[in-house]
Amino acid sequence: MSAPVEGPALAPSRTWLKQTGVVALGVFLAAAMVVLGIWQLDVYQRQGNQAAVERASAPPVALTTVAPVGGAVADGYGRRVTFSGTYDPTLQVLVPGDGGYRVLTGLRQGDGSVVAVVRGLETTPGNPLPPTGEVARTGVLLPSEELSDSTASLPDGQIASVRLPTLAQTWPSPLVNGFVTLDPDAAASEGLSPVAVELPEAQGRLRNGAYALQWWVFAAFALGMSIRVARDIGRLEERDLEAYI
Repeated sequence: MSAPVEGPALAPSRTWLKQTGVVALGVFLAAAMVVLGIWQLDVYQRQGNQAAVERASAPPVALTTVAPVGGAVADGYGRRVTFSGTYDPTLQVLVPGDGGYRVLTGLRQGDGSVVAVVRGLETTPGNPLPPTGEVARTGVLLPSEELSDSTASLPDGQIASVRLPTLAQTWPSPLVNGFVTLDPDAAASEGLSPVAVELPEAQGRLRNGAYALQWWVFAAFALGMSIRVARDIGRLEERDLEAYI
């Protein structure tokens, strides 16, 4: 009996094994790069959160320097600000949520502009009157909130979220482009519970964000190259088979 000879019958299975191995290697490398990209993105987000906390912990600045009347806020959201003026009790609404009702009151500054101030949290839907006379306060400046997803109707004197476009329809102008949530001490001085502030996102180091994107590009490249190499192996094997035959 003659010994078996390698030929066309054995080539297809051998080609398939080579192609499978190349693609499997590409998938493994791509998966590793995707994981590295996710890790870099997490670093970027953690740096952003840390930057937001540090920003809110910095010494306060005058509200008028970062939120001029009739102008855009210049690098002020998420910062602690100082301001003064007189509360207008006719400009007060409640914002349900957060385990109670945020008390939102308009404060008239000396230049005539109005600042929306979250004075604190009330557990019941009452109407806690603000202090009379001129007051000086400190709090965190925040951007207008998103439109609430809730479709439930609210009683008069309540709004679903602190949206400046909504307030501008009934409150006098000019209205400062942002609202202030008072510091815990200031809220306590007005007989209210402090409101937890959700700081706006701050950017982390751009380098780490770029690294995340770079790893994902590498992953796509590795996977694409593995498929291309596997395809080229198949073509070369077909040529060899044709030459053998």
